[in-house]
Amino acid sequence: MLDIQIDLRDSIELNVYHCGIQQCERRHSFGPAVRDHFLIHYVLDGTGMFRTESNTYSLGKAQGFLICPGQVTYYEADADTPWAYAWVGFHGMRAQHYLKLACLDESNPIFTTLDHDATSELLKQMVKSCTLTRSREIRLRGYLYQFLAHLVEAAPRPVEQKGQSRAELYVQEAVKYIQLNYSEHISVNEVARHVGVDRSYLCALFRQVLGTSPQEFIIRFRIEKSRELMEDARLGISDIARSVGYENPSTFSKAFRRVLNVSPSHYRQEHCLRRSDN
Repeated sequence: MLDIQIDLRDSIELNVYHCGIQQCERRHSFGPAVRDHFLIHYVLDGTGMFRTESNTYSLGKAQGFLICPGQVTYYEADADTPWAYAWVGFHGMRAQHYLKLACLDESNPIFTTLDHDATSELLKQMVKSCTLTRSREIRLRGYLYQFLAHLVEAAPRPVEQKGQSRAELYVQEAVKYIQLNYSEHISVNEVARHVGVDRSYLCALFRQVLGTSPQEFIIRFRIEKSRELMEDARLGISDIARSVGYENPSTFSKAFRRVLNVSPSHYRQEHCLRRSDN
């Protein structure tokens, strides 16, 4: 027998795995268990309990919880007022990004919607769409986008620290992302998506706060890191280039020369090898 396994979870921007509605019996429970995709439960009525490895939450009407891939969770309906909930399981290239906009992740899995009736109706329509044939996938994905949009609108606004503007907070988040991912093939578009703003807006914020562009910041940060690696005699110039996000040593050399007005090899000879000789 031919055994073919295809995993499409991350090849589509957003993809619905399954959805449904359930009126639970008293103390009906599930888990402990893990999922290989994102799963959201939304409480239509009643109450229940959701437990992760680190926290336990009591939830009621108009609230919900997120289960992330690989997370061990347990949930149980209340003994007196068992909940009814709707659920939707999904994955995709942009799933984590949209959840971030809604301020939801493994450490912050609970949400409350602003319009319970509208959110409930949206999920009910999603479940009805499962009976369709030709347009099922498109309808489900459309309703999922709308549902996530509800969660984003209900998400708490970023807290501005004293003395910090919103522009500074966005730039701070972008800089943090660059510092953690400079060794990868990151782009300005990717940084903007992570922060949750448009590329052109991020560029304007960088110029306003730092006086430079995001692309120039990435280049200069990589070159600064490469200078630190020059001290390691085990690494060749090509090794250093790869370590700071440049697959092509020639591209790295051009960037290095543009920033420091000297080639990587000459810089290393003048500032690193001479120092080690002394």
